[in-house]
Amino acid sequence: SSDVCSSDLLDLSFTWRTSIVKASARIRFKFSSKKDLSTVFEALKPETKILPARSKATLQKEGEFLVLEVEACDTVALRATLNAYLRWENSIVSVLQVLNVH
Repeated sequence: SSDVCSSDLLDLSFTWRTSIVKASARIRFKFSSKKDLSTVFEALKPETKILPARSKATLQKEGEFLVLEVEACDTVALRATLNAYLRWENSIVSVLQVLNVH
């Protein structure tokens, strides 16, 4: 498990030494199609492997929902991370809508 908000890395696997989470958010996106849910999940999953210095994001599938959880050192990092994921999710859904029309 990776924790956020530490200046010391233990090893190259990006495991953090301490956790000082000061801001967090949980967002649930509802999908009418399991195919669209899986597509968005698979498209965003690689982004969760990148560990920025001040935040951590996780994705899960819960029934018809994609759940995004973000932990951050401060509200600035939380907002930046949420904005990135919300933009990515919106872009992916927009592309899926265009593909589903044609």
